[in-house]
Amino acid sequence: MHLPPDLPTPLPMERWLNRLGALVMPLALLVVLLLFLQWPLRDGWGAGSSQANDLAQVLFALYVAVALRHADRRGAHLVSRPDLAHAGRGPVRAMRLLGAPLAVLPWAVFVCINAAPTVWRSVRGLESFPETANPGYFAIKLALLMLAVLLALQALADLWKAMHTLRTPTGAPADPA
Repeated sequence: MHLPPDLPTPLPMERWLNRLGALVMPLALLVVLLLFLQWPLRDGWGAGSSQANDLAQVLFALYVAVALRHADRRGAHLVSRPDLAHAGRGPVRAMRLLGAPLAVLPWAVFVCINAAPTVWRSVRGLESFPETANPGYFAIKLALLMLAVLLALQALADLWKAMHTLRTPTGAPADPA
């Protein structure tokens, strides 16, 4: 996988997360195929369109859970102040390095703690889709928990790297003498 040149070398956990991202990316094509097949299944075959739609929803939820962490890692997401990415020193640099992980980590932990009981009940009961009674709705709830865990792991890795980066001097100004 190609990462932008300004990203530091990934930690072992990040390499594992990057591999997971690479494995899940083809799901996007499968989602598109399943959504495309809904009309021929409904109009031509007369059955199977709701199953294709429900499976596409499950695969999309799993894809998004992994893809959001992947987009964050690559810096391929929307930001409100893109000029901060080029800030070199001082408080702006610290804010750039620490801001996102310190904002994401508490949210991700909050979601993990609050969603876990609901997700566990859904998985334990193998919850079905309410409209179609097709199995698999529990996987969508599980994807929510997976998203929060992946974002928390990435935030921890980013904090680890930020703390080590901030401890390292950033090249003091040259002595004019």
